Amino acid sequence: MASFVWKGRTRAGEVRGGVLAADSRDAAAAILRRQQIQVTSLREKDRRIPLLPKFGGKVGSKKIAIFTRQFSVMLDAGLPLVQCLEILGEQEEQRTFRDVLTTVRTDVESGSSLADAMQKHPKAFDNLYVNMIAAGEAGGILDIILQRLANYIEKAVKLKSQVKSAMIYPVTVIVIACGVVFIILWKVIPVFAQLFAGLGAELPFLTRWVVSASEFVADYAPWIILLVILGVLAIRQWHQTYQGRRVLDNLLLKMPVIGMLLRKIAIARFCRTLATLTSSGVPILDGLEITAKTSGNAIIEDSIMLVRKSVEEGKTISGPLAETKVFPAMVVQMIGVGEQTGALDQMLSKIADFYEDEVDTAVAGLMKLIEPLMITFLGVVIGTIVTAMYLPMYSIITQIN
Repeated sequence: MASFVWKGRTRAGEVRGGVLAADSRDAAAAILRRQQIQVTSLREKDRRIPLLPKFGGKVGSKKIAIFTRQFSVMLDAGLPLVQCLEILGEQEEQRTFRDVLTTVRTDVESGSSLADAMQKHPKAFDNLYVNMIAAGEAGGILDIILQRLANYIEKAVKLKSQVKSAMIYPVTVIVIACGVVFIILWKVIPVFAQLFAGLGAELPFLTRWVVSASEFVADYAPWIILLVILGVLAIRQWHQTYQGRRVLDNLLLKMPVIGMLLRKIAIARFCRTLATLTSSGVPILDGLEITAKTSGNAIIEDSIMLVRKSVEEGKTISGPLAETKVFPAMVVQMIGVGEQTGALDQMLSKIADFYEDEVDTAVAGLMKLIEPLMITFLGVVIGTIVTAMYLPMYSIITQIN
């Protein structure tokens, strides 16, 4: 199927243009005639390979959330589906997403379903999004599904920003502190070491230790920097492997304070995602599989997939969920009550609300805990170096007196 660039006029005299996918030029012209557009220009799009991939970039969650909210409002107002996509595509500023929306609109105009058209662009619309759109189209409640999707994505974006705020601050402070200490040992301490050597004074143990550390850093500075960079790259590469991801994700869950926060985030994400899917009519097995893939942690993902396997065999969700030892007893009990009363989606939403509030509290507490810890860490390190440099001076002044 080729792409054709066209320009034409509507019956009202409005000039329009765009890109249309069709099997041939005649087929493209026929599609435009059915839309009551008088074609003034129609040519096949240049097939040369671009310098950058057309849909190479991933569309951000915030942009998808805004698009979904606007899409739901326009459909709820009674605008036709194709017109909604056209308006949203024309007003989109990001070129990658604008091209995606243009292609989706063209596919829908050609007779494809919205879910099938979106499925061709996984970097913009993931499996969860596509499955919910398919459920909305099948049930004739696409506007309602889009509203649920918008709510879900907005809450997911908020949760993600909380994770970033909890992790970026301490990591940034630690990296800057280590960089400052490294530069002091590499460039500043050797100047004092030469001064002390010229005076011929006997150095205290703490000073000798700091000077030795400085000499080591000065001798091997390029290798240390290279080793740190290679270490970070190796860990990232290992995390992409099956075994490495499970080892590192398991370590993160077992870390004090941080591990509990990550566990609460994972539970909130699990409950919110599954509640959104089940309330939208997505089958429970598909919902569990999608939820596992969007959990963000390999240990949580494996646990959910084990639950899915048990449900496939005819068991409930709560029983296998308790056996994983990953989810708290309260969560398991509430899910069990939801299954017994037939209100699983509502119960999952309540659990998600509770744990999202818990995450808010935990992040605020973590930020209050991190600040004094960082100040203490920097004070001890810098104080040790300063003390080590002043001790010989104090000794020399005492000898002179």
